[in-house]
Amino acid sequence: MSEALSILLTTALWAAVLRIATPLIFAMLGELICERAGIVNLGIEGIMTVGALTAWYCVYAGHGLWTAWLIAALVGALCGLFHGVFSITMAQSQHVTGLGVTLLATGLASFVYRIAVPGKATPPTITAFAPLDLPWLGHPLLAATAPTYLALALVALVAYVLWYTPLGLAIRLVGEHPQGAQAQGINVVAVRYGCLAVGSALMALGGAFLTTAAFNSFVINMVQGRGWMALALVVFGAWRPGLALLGALLYAGFDAYQLRLQTLFPGIPYQIFLMAPYLLAIAAMVPMARKAIGPQALMVPFVKGER
Repeated sequence: MSEALSILLTTALWAAVLRIATPLIFAMLGELICERAGIVNLGIEGIMTVGALTAWYCVYAGHGLWTAWLIAALVGALCGLFHGVFSITMAQSQHVTGLGVTLLATGLASFVYRIAVPGKATPPTITAFAPLDLPWLGHPLLAATAPTYLALALVALVAYVLWYTPLGLAIRLVGEHPQGAQAQGINVVAVRYGCLAVGSALMALGGAFLTTAAFNSFVINMVQGRGWMALALVVFGAWRPGLALLGALLYAGFDAYQLRLQTLFPGIPYQIFLMAPYLLAIAAMVPMARKAIGPQALMVPFVKGER
């Protein structure tokens, strides 16, 4: 038991927590921005998959890591705009449209990957982001990759924009009362399209992190439900970036800890350890989610001129 507790004091565990939480933070921020504007984006899992493939393939084709990230973000934004054509312009069900985007994007990513690297049994590898050497920070725990620092900075940036700028006020008003926003001269459709594009770009970066920082290759279905976890984190955080970040770190902590417990207790079936972080995360999130109140116009289609 003392060995299990001593794991909690290792810097390797807490560095792993940051690494596991990073794709969740990108995806969570993207979903939060969409939902603040009244759009549930269930295309998140597929958009992350497309982002993972795009970033990996760009580096594989010879582009730089940051160029690959930029292209992945643009592809993610296009997926969001595609979602918007059906959910905003055509006012169709956001659930159905989002799930359609996930199915289409996941299938398309698999198809493109098969064409890009035909006949290779082992996924080709790339040179991924390395942990930054920042001795002035003075602690091995902080030896994370640049995208991890970017994700943490974006949490503060999104929180600031949403709560302290006119743009954030417009986004929240569109998500709470679109007719009222329209009466104030806000272009509701433009705000929702913009949030879908920016939010989906962030989701794609969550996928890009998997192939260019956490791992160094692309594997079909490598997102493994992280998009759905990000959806839950938004509710856990009551649509606030800071609280949602706490949820991401909490889940990542459970996941990193169970990986180490597997080697410490080889006699216990590993499946028990694998499901433990999900059960613990659900137990922690349910009380928070029961108190959470989402944007009032979430999933409500907006038709100009109608009340």
